[in-house]
Amino acid sequence: MNDANQKDNVDNASASEKHSKAYTPKKGHATPSRKQAQAASGAFEARFSTAESYGESRKKRKELKASMSDEEWKQYKADQKEARRKQQQAAQAAMDRGEEKYLLPRDKGQEKRFIRDFVDARRYLNNLVMPFAIILLVLLFIGQKQQTLGAAVSMVAMVIMIVLFIEGVYLGRKASRAAKAKYPHTTESGFSLGFYAYGRATQPRRWRTPKPRVEIGDKVE
Repeated sequence: MNDANQKDNVDNASASEKHSKAYTPKKGHATPSRKQAQAASGAFEARFSTAESYGESRKKRKELKASMSDEEWKQYKADQKEARRKQQQAAQAAMDRGEEKYLLPRDKGQEKRFIRDFVDARRYLNNLVMPFAIILLVLLFIGQKQQTLGAAVSMVAMVIMIVLFIEGVYLGRKASRAAKAKYPHTTESGFSLGFYAYGRATQPRRWRTPKPRVEIGDKVE
């Protein structure tokens, strides 16, 4: 058995020497089709669509259309559209509530849930990033015609950006330390947790998904 293993190792080494540095080994499996990727667990389509495949659904629709009058078919399509709308609304509501099944991969996990509560319980200057960006664009547009105003706006914008960056670094490090202290065996990296906290903080509170579960000022442990 050892001789066979040694022979395989020698053969693999010889094969690797024959290939150039640019050689990419085969994956060992075929690249999934678009339909297979959409049906994979965790994909958007898999979470919000029916369990039927595209081919099955298309065949069913053809059979139904053949058995219906034009008016019945129009009504059927209207009913299906309304059913999809309600399904999407229900899925979005479940996502807003933070139900794990409907969350995006980036939002899943107890650590991410803790980070969201940690950020949602406090106010940060980074909460104003979007309004500040809109105001800055307007002022810079005006400043193109008034050089004095443009120079002043650029200086103020630079100062604000530095302040926001410093706060973002501070928030990210503080949130990641708190999450790791609560979940010492987490496999999430400190950078990943910190960046997630920063991204959450830069979104206006009412636009956040999942929706905040805590009020500002609540103690999160």
